[in-house]
Amino acid sequence: MEVPARLAAVAERLAASLGPHAVLSDPAELRTYECDGLARYAVSPGLVVLPESTEQVAEVVRACRDADLPFVARGSGTGLSGGALPRSDGVLIVTSRMRRILEVDLDAECAVVEPGVINLAISREVSPAHYHYAPDPSSQQICSIGGNVAENSGGAHCLKYGFTAHHVTGLEIVTPDGDVVWLGAGKCRQSTGYDLLGVFIGSEGTLGIATKVVVRLVQTQQCVETILAAFPDMASAGEAVSAIIAAGITPAAIEMMDALSIEAAEQAVDCRYPDGAGAVLIVELDGPADDVAAELAAVTARCEQSGAFELRRAADEYERGEMWKGRKSAFAAVGRISPDYIVQDGVIPRTALPEVLADIAALSERTGIRVANVFHAGDGNLHPLVLYDESVPGQGDAAEEVSGAILDLCIGHGGSITGEHGVGVDKAKHLPKMFTADDLDTMQLVRCAFDPAQRCNPGKVFPTPRLCGEVPRRGTTPHPAQAAGLAEAF
Repeated sequence: MEVPARLAAVAERLAASLGPHAVLSDPAELRTYECDGLARYAVSPGLVVLPESTEQVAEVVRACRDADLPFVARGSGTGLSGGALPRSDGVLIVTSRMRRILEVDLDAECAVVEPGVINLAISREVSPAHYHYAPDPSSQQICSIGGNVAENSGGAHCLKYGFTAHHVTGLEIVTPDGDVVWLGAGKCRQSTGYDLLGVFIGSEGTLGIATKVVVRLVQTQQCVETILAAFPDMASAGEAVSAIIAAGITPAAIEMMDALSIEAAEQAVDCRYPDGAGAVLIVELDGPADDVAAELAAVTARCEQSGAFELRRAADEYERGEMWKGRKSAFAAVGRISPDYIVQDGVIPRTALPEVLADIAALSERTGIRVANVFHAGDGNLHPLVLYDESVPGQGDAAEEVSGAILDLCIGHGGSITGEHGVGVDKAKHLPKMFTADDLDTMQLVRCAFDPAQRCNPGKVFPTPRLCGEVPRRGTTPHPAQAAGLAEAF
């Protein structure tokens, strides 16, 4: 049976079991889901299904299995690597209707949520009890927990508090065959055996679909201090970052913005940065009041020693929010100064910041492609925004080349092609620059163990996916039947 006929049969089956309101097949409706936050890649899905429960997700996956159709999971669609790019010959499973916070257990300091729950909604739910959910991507007002799990998202406060993997203790997942299983220990946090939870988090939707997530809740600190330091250039701001960390201080966050991203933020939102700033740092400290006071004095001194010409200290929560407003809106704000842009996500050692930023500036000048820099300076996670105009012939391709060259700089300094946005389709071609063929074969074995038929988000992460059962360049690959047996064990 041809793909269109199989899609039609699946649509009929799911409309009968989930209801017609849960199945979208009209071309105009499908276009809503043709890309994630990386709009340069777009594919209209063959079919969109919006389940409302674990059982419905499992039913959709089983329907895809029976029809031998690929499927892709999608949350809010805020990803920036094309990880939720749909398939024209497959089904897009959208979890945005699964938005229930199922349980809050303050004694166990955890909550159980569905994958469509918005990141910030968890903190809002538990804030009256002085708790919050620590991972805070800049898109936390709209991104969903399921997507955070898929990409192992971080955020501004990951320097001190870590990434999604450090705050998820259990997952209910639907496997690529439609079975429902639990990974991890859940509330007790300590599990035995293989760390399948760790394998699943950050797997970019290639191993299954998370349908329930157990998240850690963190007590709100006694004291929070936020300062904004303005510097004449990026080099001096980078020097301040190194000095702060070298002093043994671990701020909750150290964020940096360059002049171009400052310009964009000021145009987009009601915020005002110091005049003449070539770069600004936002440094946030939290903890016991006495400790924070001592750290604040030390951070202030090191910023001044590195050349800061203006320091602002937030007097209250309102001023703190105003300092963060521009940084949190920086990605979207760039749309005010450029019709199109690519958000990159490379990682470098902190000590390499001045050199890499200088190289990015030279690359931008040489190619004529502007690059705005806004990033998590404390852990060296760069987010260069490569600006271009798709309507200008060749400029989109030039921006892609600059974007790739920036990743090459990161790799050359011992860094990585992604810190939290994932590989997706955007960076798959760069993966072999970091890993050998044997490394990639080993990763493929994990994928084959979960999904021997490779129906689950195919075409992502790996540049040249290998069929399960093929013989790798070194070592051995399980026979498909063995791989299927492993998948059953999971």
